[in-house]
This record gives sequence, C-alpha cells and structure tokens, in this order.
Amino acid sequence: MKELLQTLGTWKFWKEFIIMTVGMLIAAAAVYYFLMPSNLVIGSITGLSMVISGLFGLAGITVKVSVVVTVINAILLILAWVLIGHEFGAKTVYTALILGPFIEFWEKVFPVERIMEPGATSLMGDVWFDLLCFVLILSASQTILFNINASTGGLDILAKIVNKYLHFDIGTSVSVAGALICCTAFAINPFRIVVVGLIGTWINGLALDYFTAGLNRRKRVCIISSRYEEIRKYIIEDLQRGCSLYSVTGGYNGHQNTEIQALLTQDEFASLMNYLKENDIHGFITAGNVSEIYGDWNQKKRKKKKIS
Repeated sequence: MKELLQTLGTWKFWKEFIIMTVGMLIAAAAVYYFLMPSNLVIGSITGLSMVISGLFGLAGITVKVSVVVTVINAILLILAWVLIGHEFGAKTVYTALILGPFIEFWEKVFPVERIMEPGATSLMGDVWFDLLCFVLILSASQTILFNINASTGGLDILAKIVNKYLHFDIGTSVSVAGALICCTAFAINPFRIVVVGLIGTWINGLALDYFTAGLNRRKRVCIISSRYEEIRKYIIEDLQRGCSLYSVTGGYNGHQNTEIQALLTQDEFASLMNYLKENDIHGFITAGNVSEIYGDWNQKKRKKKKIS
C-alpha cells in the first residue's frame, strides 16, 4: 500500500496517465470516425469485434461494438498481466477498458452523422482515404503507448507477447496477427472490403515500425582522436551520457589510437559536433542510427550545467 501511494505521488505516474488517456481518446476517434462508418475490418480486436457484432446482428441480436471490444480486452488483459509484466498489464488494463467508453463518448459528443455527407458510406467518401487516415492516426497512438510500456489493448497485447518472446519487430507482430483477424471478416463483408482491410493491416505494421524507429532513434558515434580525453569529459559532464574507450591500431600505419564510442540523442549529437568544431578538435568520426537499445539508458533530461 505504501509503495502504491508513493507511485501515485510521482510526476512520472501522472505524466504517463495523461499520455495514455489522450492516446486512447485519439485512438477511439480514429475507430469511430474512420473505421466504423466504412465497415472496414482492419487487423485489430476492434475489427474482430465488428465481425462478432455483425454476426449477432444477422441473428437478430443487437450488440454494440464497444461492448464486444470491452469484453475481449478484459480476457486478453490476463495474458498481459501474466506473460508481459505487471507494469504493462496494469497500464493496459486502463487503456483497454476505456477504449469502448471513449468510442461511445465520441458517439454522444460529436456523432459522425453530423459531418458525413448525405448518403455517404464513409467519412471521407472513399474507403481508401478512410483507411489511410485510420492507420496513420492509430499507428501514432500505438507508438506513443508502446514507448511508455503500455498499449491500446487487444491485438497489441498479442503483438507485445510475440515481440518479447520471439523478438520480432513490433510492426511485423501486429501485421501477422492482424491478417488472421482480417480473414474473419469474410463472414460479414464482401471480398473487396476484406482485401482493403488486409492492405490496411500491412500498412499499419509498416507505419508502426516507422514511427517506433523514429521515436527511439539514437546516434551511435565513434570518434578516433588524440584529444579523446576532452571529448570524454564533455560527453560525461556536459551531455550526461556514458561512453566507452577502445584501443585501436591503424591498419595503414600501425599507429596506436583510442576510439571513444557513445549513444546519443539527435540533439546531443548536434551539441557534440558543435563542441568539436568550436574547440578545433580533429579526428575520424563515424555516426549511425540505432533504433533499439537493450539495457540501461538514461531517459532523464540532461542536467543544466551549474554556473560557478
């Protein structure tokens, strides 16, 4: 109980709580305004819920999509809690359970009928535009949530399990699981709409990988310079980052040198390059992008230098 109260009193908790709430509000808007009117079944639990709701409708039973979403997510949350971890599970409990209510929130506050043209079957008037809008908005929301060890629930839970235990890219995991769900849409949708859904699922995976790589991108910087000690101090004391030193031998002349290697954000990399230029430090420098880091990584903002 004491640990729970301490957690509730931290800025990190409330910041992530706000991020999750806003992220899910955006995801719910994407589902309500772009997915449901066009009856698209993208590879997601929402898409599966639309199929189930449609099958109940064929049997003369009215079941809201939001209700089915909530029920399926409640079941999948057990998997998240057991297989992925308590933090991910707890966060996903919140995000998954508010998706259905948030869909109803948009339905009551700003019904899609107000902005749809008379006789139109989708918000944008074209199923491909609806598909593109939905995928881009949802992928951005998924990326933000994955970055704080949360998810939108449903399919994301399955994708996270595959990502954790099989080490597949998160986008690939979403695409494979989503494609299987899309195939269930043959029960209620014509062949053309199902194919559109499969393409949308594939694009969702690509967009998710792209956004994730961009959000997590770091620079691996390798510098060989006789003034490596100055560079090391700047990285540690000014940028507040760690670095590694390696003894290297030149293959051409056989000279012994020291290489310094560090992982930096884009802003930190720019600051380092400016430092080298302003202090006329020469050396052999290579830099490449890194999109995944395992192990310790300081997520805190750089500390401001004290003015003496």
